[in-house]
Amino acid sequence: MPQITLTVRLTPSAVDTRRGVVRLHPEVLDALGVEPWDGVRLTGARVSAALAATGDGPPGVVLLDDVTMSNLGVTEGAEVVVAPAEVRPARSLTVSGSRLASLSLTPETVRLALIGKILTVGDAVSLLPQDLAPPPGSDLSAVRGRLSRAIGTTWTNELLTVTAAEPDGPVAVHPSTVVGWRDGARTGEAAPTAQLAGPGGTVTTPAPEPVAVDVPEPVVEAPPPVTDLVGAREVADRLAEWFELAFNRPELLTRLGAAAQLGALLTGPEGVGKATVVRSVAKAAGASVTELAAPTLAALEPNAASARLSEAIRAGDTPSVLLLTDLDALLPASNPPPLSTVVIDTLRAAIRTPGRAIVATTAHPEAVDPRVRGVDLLDRSLSLPLPDAKTRTDLLRVLLRDLPVESGVDFGEVAERTPGFVAADLVALRREAAVRAALRDKDAEAPTITAEDLLGASETVRPTSMSTSDTLQTGGLTLDAVGDMAEVKQSLTEAILWPLRYPDSFARLGVAPPRGMLLYGPPGCGKTFLVRALAGTGKLNVLSVKGAELMDKWVGESERAVRELFRRAAEAAPAMVFLDEVDALAPRRGQSSDSGVADRVVAALLTELDGVEPMRDVVVLGATNRPELIDPALLRPGRLERLVYVPPPDAGARGDILRAAARNTPLAADVDLDALAGELDGYSAADCAALVREAALTAMRESLDATEVTATHLATAREAVRPSLDPAQLATLEAYAASR
Repeated sequence: MPQITLTVRLTPSAVDTRRGVVRLHPEVLDALGVEPWDGVRLTGARVSAALAATGDGPPGVVLLDDVTMSNLGVTEGAEVVVAPAEVRPARSLTVSGSRLASLSLTPETVRLALIGKILTVGDAVSLLPQDLAPPPGSDLSAVRGRLSRAIGTTWTNELLTVTAAEPDGPVAVHPSTVVGWRDGARTGEAAPTAQLAGPGGTVTTPAPEPVAVDVPEPVVEAPPPVTDLVGAREVADRLAEWFELAFNRPELLTRLGAAAQLGALLTGPEGVGKATVVRSVAKAAGASVTELAAPTLAALEPNAASARLSEAIRAGDTPSVLLLTDLDALLPASNPPPLSTVVIDTLRAAIRTPGRAIVATTAHPEAVDPRVRGVDLLDRSLSLPLPDAKTRTDLLRVLLRDLPVESGVDFGEVAERTPGFVAADLVALRREAAVRAALRDKDAEAPTITAEDLLGASETVRPTSMSTSDTLQTGGLTLDAVGDMAEVKQSLTEAILWPLRYPDSFARLGVAPPRGMLLYGPPGCGKTFLVRALAGTGKLNVLSVKGAELMDKWVGESERAVRELFRRAAEAAPAMVFLDEVDALAPRRGQSSDSGVADRVVAALLTELDGVEPMRDVVVLGATNRPELIDPALLRPGRLERLVYVPPPDAGARGDILRAAARNTPLAADVDLDALAGELDGYSAADCAALVREAALTAMRESLDATEVTATHLATAREAVRPSLDPAQLATLEAYAASR
């Protein structure tokens, strides 16, 4: 059995505290052969067991909470041995605890609090439910409510001790486990009597039984439980804490000098699930939600809009949450309408009402009226990140768990093929895959969704973040389709693909990945073709900008366009920003006669490339045939730091290009492409492709029924297609390459 010795560190996450979860680096999980949320055996001064989850710490560190460290008899900095554990379902479990806990909690409630945890005899265990990966069907909000009503607010501090378990070894608590107090009641038995010591001796009273209250549920589609909010756990937990204080502990806030009110702004890319998080957390907190779409409100006449807002604020019983979606449409930062003042005043009055909270969402926080961030309104802020590949994998599992999906589908592969997809995009992917499966299995009794359906849907569904962007069409090209140019392809792979594929390697070596690179060379030699092949190999979202598309004569508009370009790239990450003809976009400063527009664009590009906010999973690739015209500041380390020269094709490369261009063209037996390539000095890659195309047109001119292209047709085409490479330009570019 594999085992690894790791150094103990106290977990910094409040989410993991006292929940029996240890965090391990993904490489450690792989080395142990353990999947996330499997059990692991921990050996310190004593032996214990816990759930293993993926952590962000170094590979040589295990993150433990204080209870687990106490169970192992170790302190921070000590070493523990971690190994896979064989965890069996517990048939019975006996615990002991404080007098308050044993008198107040029924064995059924204790079992509910322990379900999903891995325990060994002698362990201390908290009553906090294991809500990071709870078993299906768990109602964690109900468990918390029962614990709070039975013990009071101190229930989160209670610790129980496992005194006996059957079978031996690490066990997991299940709904069928018989749980009981030591020398007390067990699940399935009649409620015992409680003995209370009084002045006249011992008084025996029946132990209180839980009261079942039949509360009718509204007939609405329930939001997903908080535990299903993949990728949003931290935000959901923080919002739940705020709701708990505002709704259930306002006197605590008042006593500490804080206002007992809650106004929060939730930001994140469109479709990432901001409103879903608010609905789910509010439902778990027992609060009603009144949802109001800000764009709809903004489209109304001012009096009607004000009345609609006031009506929404009064709706719902306390505690209640007013959810305002897309707030930037109602309260824009630039040119706010007169209605905005009325809206802000109404929200200020509403937020001071006890038991009411306001949560607004937006995908463009910079476009929201700054008055909204005042201390008496939305003074708190949370942000939902774009899902990474692992989060997309987990989201796909959640979205497809109740559907007939063919066994063996690799959700990780589908996640790798969907960069930049948010939750809404994955829902669209699921719908498209279902349509494909239905069309294929129209008459099948049990149709299933296959991997081909999901991968095919990924080629059709476009991510929301790219819906307004010009993307580079790869046409299925990969770097394997590019002949010759081995050094250029290796440089592209190292500078563009490695930072996006292997960020852990860069972090392990303590270096920052390159921000970008510049491709330069004579026109027509395949720079754009290389970029298309690179995007196809890396499955990247590519935002393409041609030349001076970002230039605008109006002051500030060019800089805004640059910021918007990089914002879209960040939302579509992993992404590549391709700046074609970058010499027109970023010329040397101080030499233009355009009222300083070009200088401001260069400054904006420099700010985005290495400004205060670093880029994550975004690389920049420029292409030009005039590198000497580019502002030198753009080419220093930390910006477009890798310069790669794309030389004109030699005879061997020209032969490969001719064969690629003629792969669908029938050639006569007298055509020798290698010999022809040796005669095409001065021809670029584009010239070679044009030569094959012109030869086919020559054959058609002779006869529209022509079935092949002969050597004579190619010779005739050479008279029309002349070499385009300029020897003087080639000499300049080669000298520039030698100087770099």
